[in-house]
Amino acid sequence: MITKERIQNIIRNVIKEKNAFVVDIKASSSNKINIEIDSIDGFSINDCVEISRLVENNLDREEEDFELEVASPGLSEPFKVIQQYNKYFGKEIETITNEGIKIKGILSNVSEDGFEIKESKKIKIEGKKKKQDIIEKYHFSFDQVKSTKIIIKFK
Repeated sequence: MITKERIQNIIRNVIKEKNAFVVDIKASSSNKINIEIDSIDGFSINDCVEISRLVENNLDREEEDFELEVASPGLSEPFKVIQQYNKYFGKEIETITNEGIKIKGILSNVSEDGFEIKESKKIKIEGKKKKQDIIEKYHFSFDQVKSTKIIIKFK
């Protein structure tokens, strides 16, 4: 069986050279290998092809047959690693907490311990005719959230 660790060892140097990061590696017992890679600047199809060829050239199909897929994570996929939070710093995201509460706002801080979202709301304040804009900050540790995704807007 081809292991996740073996795949990581094969691609480690190229990932470092490209200033990229591994989002996920799955290696099933039937040797179906899925590799998700990204970088702050994005990961092109040519980069995926290069990683695919590297893995192909370092594994022997005569010894163990395998199925290989290399891709960058889709925009609609939830974040899996802290580097994705860093990539989308300053962008609008949607987080769903473990309790099912949905919060949309700007990703304003990322650390090893968690992240912060600034949510802009219009609230009726007593004594004022118009609703006022306020910004609420929410701090989360990574284990407090079920999922976090980037919000895509088309203008």
